Amino acid sequence: MKKLIVLSAMALFMVSCKPTMDAKSQVGLKGNWTLTHVKHIGGEFVKVNSFNIADSKCFIGSQWKFVSNNNSGSLSLTSGADCPEFDSNFKWTISPSGEFSFKFVDQGEKAKHVTTGYALRVANQSESSFQLVDKIAVGGQTSDVIYQFQRN
Repeated sequence: MKKLIVLSAMALFMVSCKPTMDAKSQVGLKGNWTLTHVKHIGGEFVKVNSFNIADSKCFIGSQWKFVSNNNSGSLSLTSGADCPEFDSNFKWTISPSGEFSFKFVDQGEKAKHVTTGYALRVANQSESSFQLVDKIAVGGQTSDVIYQFQRN
């Protein structure tokens, strides 16, 4: 009987201490989004290669889909003016501290076998918009790249 009480108390403690920001933030991202703006220091004079795919300006107008129940998603860039066409699936999570992590996963590939990915910070999340903030090194200093999303 004592063991049952101790186990129940431990289970209650673990459930009550579980952070909720990650689950709430993840559910809030569920759906289809358009990346509407990219802002970074230096503007046109500094080239930012986002996610090792293309210049950050190529991501403006890109379509992102987030599925919260299995942490999957997809990204689609349309080609044009020095921008490549790119379509990929990805796996993503949001930590209790607001860190958004994702990695591209090819068709038929398991996410656990992908060893490279990206870590950004979720900011200013609402029902209709949110930002992902990345850190880059520019001129020996750290600067933010802010990706602004709008719900479709």
